[in-house]
Amino acid sequence: MKIISVVGARPNFMKIAPLIRAIEKYNTQIKIKTQNQAKNSENLNLKLNLNLNLNHLLVHTGQHYDYEMSQIFFQDLDLPQPDIHLGVGSGTHAEQTGKVMVEFEKVLFQEKPDLVIVVGDVNSTLAAALAAVKLHIPVAHIEAGLRCYDWAMPEEINRLLTDHISDYLFTTSEYDDDNLKREGISGEKIFCVGNIMVDSLLFNKPMAEKSDILERLGLVTNHQSPIPPHVIAVSRSCEPKAWQEAWQSESESESESQSQSQPVTPYALLTLHRASNVDNEQSLTRIMAAVNQVAQRIPIVFPAHPRTQKKLKEFNLHLDLTPQSKSQSQSNVLIIPPLGYLDFLNLEMNSRFVITDSGGIQVETTVLGIPCLTMLDSPVWPITHKQGTNILVGSDSRKLTNEAFKILNSNSNSKSESKIELWDGKTAERIVEVIKTQSQSKSES
Repeated sequence: MKIISVVGARPNFMKIAPLIRAIEKYNTQIKIKTQNQAKNSENLNLKLNLNLNLNHLLVHTGQHYDYEMSQIFFQDLDLPQPDIHLGVGSGTHAEQTGKVMVEFEKVLFQEKPDLVIVVGDVNSTLAAALAAVKLHIPVAHIEAGLRCYDWAMPEEINRLLTDHISDYLFTTSEYDDDNLKREGISGEKIFCVGNIMVDSLLFNKPMAEKSDILERLGLVTNHQSPIPPHVIAVSRSCEPKAWQEAWQSESESESESQSQSQPVTPYALLTLHRASNVDNEQSLTRIMAAVNQVAQRIPIVFPAHPRTQKKLKEFNLHLDLTPQSKSQSQSNVLIIPPLGYLDFLNLEMNSRFVITDSGGIQVETTVLGIPCLTMLDSPVWPITHKQGTNILVGSDSRKLTNEAFKILNSNSNSKSESKIELWDGKTAERIVEVIKTQSQSKSES
């Protein structure tokens, strides 16, 4: 059985890596079983087992094409280099979608796969699914059924359309199943397998713990190493010593036992990339003003998406200054380039809380037990809100600061990892099992 998996942007990489490992594990098991049967001269079974092998190809559309946004994730996740790279690059939504369809269709004609697997909700996801289904090639969608019903989000359109043209819908929870059924999708297509991002998180967590990103950013108490040259700030950034001094006055009220057991300078983590938050000057100005307010209480590390950096410069926004006031002192926000998966995961699990508009980070913080303030107006992951770790603040800057201060005013730094059914690191194995079972069923019929 020939399978093509498609990735295009960073969120896709962490979702496809566990699947590739699961396919390799499955093929190894088939190989061992085949070798054992060959010893017994069971030629019929030998032929059958060879037919059950999964021939997997990885296609990278090139939607994220620079090193920080793409290649470093392949290294961190130990992903094999793509078998095929389409190199579509940047462009409008229509341009990217169209380019991927044109180039991926050529791959489909050449490779003639039995199944195309797409993940997530980026433009490459929808484009690859459309190209495949028009050639009558079955499509499997991993992370199907997510809905926020906000049509201003391009990702919502990608999710819904991909789900309605796919043959296999792999969902993360019963909420996703219900969404699909309400839209009239047959239950026979729906397979609740868990969250494949959790597979990546749990697999890579031990390696992420070894990252030295905290030292490199001067976030370890009394650590005096300078901020490295590759840390480029859009606005002024503060030296490690200043980070420690900025927090010292606030942390003095905490008990000595807490401070002794916490070698890391407390900090919050910020990510921001959604068009609704970044592309509108008024919206971005409000968010940055609120971030600056929170930063008076706790240092904030901001690995900034290239798009966000561009908009901050375009709107002349500085993290330490509002447009109305240009006399304040040094910023307590450190803007750095995008990070690799392991460095970012280390920052995430050591942070006091996270401010984000990313869907994937909502999942990761829930599993890690880290408070998460989500700057979206509609919930994409309802189950993470019910767990209590994810608080929806939307574009309300006042709510953002209020919720951040609530976290800071609580003396608890304890983190309890959430246990959600099927979010156990075995999702990819379940997906491979479904593919194998469905393939066998079709072969027999």
